[in-house]
Amino acid sequence: MATESGKITGLLKAWVAGEEQARDELIPLVYQELRRLASYYRNNAAAGETMQTTALVHEAYLRMVNIHDVDWRDRGHFFAVSAQLMRRILVDTARAHGAVKRGGSTPAASGLNLDELPAPDSERSAELLELDDALTRLAVIDSRRAKVVELRVFGGLTVEEAAESMQLSPESIMRDWRLAKAWLTRELSAGPADGA
Repeated sequence: MATESGKITGLLKAWVAGEEQARDELIPLVYQELRRLASYYRNNAAAGETMQTTALVHEAYLRMVNIHDVDWRDRGHFFAVSAQLMRRILVDTARAHGAVKRGGSTPAASGLNLDELPAPDSERSAELLELDDALTRLAVIDSRRAKVVELRVFGGLTVEEAAESMQLSPESIMRDWRLAKAWLTRELSAGPADGA
């Protein structure tokens, strides 16, 4: 893993420096990482819900390779950007699904399990939108804990990978994860925020 981490970091830096060959070597590695993340979503989708892994990977891949103004620092930074992209794709899909279903009732997210997300095109897509809104509110209060949740939930990162990405200890990540989950659970059980 450390060798692959170093390779991704080196290729990211070379790509930023304008080396097209580095981009060509990086593409299969990026695609592999995105497939791993998409598989994480599929495996952690709520019971009875499926996610289109290939469609998710392709959308994330297209967005990733078309990012030109990112100063890639290392593999951890790659993970952070990937988590943000996955979050945006899932939330955008849930919003589009909600626009199609307007007028129908949407269940509250009070029972949302962060380890078992609803698919963005499912009957429970509103829960994903509520989580996104709550996570945005958390970021205003505590951006570090919000980033931990984004990495773990939307990025599918392990505690160790999140620690590497944020340059923190695994113990700090676990503490932030527990506190953020408690805050989000309380927020989501209170229902949507006023004006949302």
